[in-house]
Amino acid sequence: MDARELKTVEDAREYFANDKFAKEATGCEIEDARAGYAKCTLVLDERHYNAVGGVMGGAIYTLADYAFAIAAGMTGHMNVSLTGQISFLSATRGKKLIAEAEMIKSGRSTTYYRVTVTDDLDRLIAEVNFNGFVVG
Repeated sequence: MDARELKTVEDAREYFANDKFAKEATGCEIEDARAGYAKCTLVLDERHYNAVGGVMGGAIYTLADYAFAIAAGMTGHMNVSLTGQISFLSATRGKKLIAEAEMIKSGRSTTYYRVTVTDDLDRLIAEVNFNGFVVG
């Protein structure tokens, strides 16, 4: 299967199962996916926390990056990140993170996505902006 064939959430789950870091090392899951949109979750466990007891920024960023990749892939065109800027806004108090990626602009060779990360207590954790380069 290639990106041009991604139509359903099940297609996205099958295709992105090969994203070993997000899936296996981190535990990211795809909840919803359609062209230009994705919702992914991460159930937090001991591997996601840093030395001072907060959720590691890299775990939050990985979830956001995964959601971006899926939302972009569901358009039928794979993207790679040109830039990704994260603003951490609140400490996570919940037990699960939710990332929602939304396409803001799609050009011939570049794209722009906004990803909002919240926790299961509806706390805004981070905002992430991605510029993507269309590779396929």
